[in-house]
Amino acid sequence: MVGGRGRSRSPRDLAEDPENWPHADLSGHVAAAVVQAIAATLQGVMAERRLSFRRLAEVSGVNRQTINDLTTGRCWPDVATIAQLEAGLAIRLWPVPPTSPDRSGGS
Repeated sequence: MVGGRGRSRSPRDLAEDPENWPHADLSGHVAAAVVQAIAATLQGVMAERRLSFRRLAEVSGVNRQTINDLTTGRCWPDVATIAQLEAGLAIRLWPVPPTSPDRSGGS
C-alpha cells in the first residue's frame, strides 16, 4: 500500500518529464503509472464525449476540481473517486494489468 511519504509527491511529480503528463515516463513507479493510465483514459473519454469538468462532475458526483487534479496528475485518487467516475461514465478506468503467469499453483 502506498502510504507515509509514498504519496508526499504527486504522481506527475514522480515522472522524469512531468510536462508530458499523462504520457510521461514513470519507470519504477507502479502506483503513479496506474494513476497516469486512469488520467489518460479519462482525458480521452472526456474529449471523445465532449464532456467538461463541470458536466462530468454532474454525472459522476465527483467534485470538478478533483477531476481536474486527477487528469493533470496532481492527486492520488481514492477508490471511491474512481468507482464514481466509472459508474458515471459507464466505462472501466482502472487499467487491466499485463498478463502474468498463473500463480495459483494449479495446472
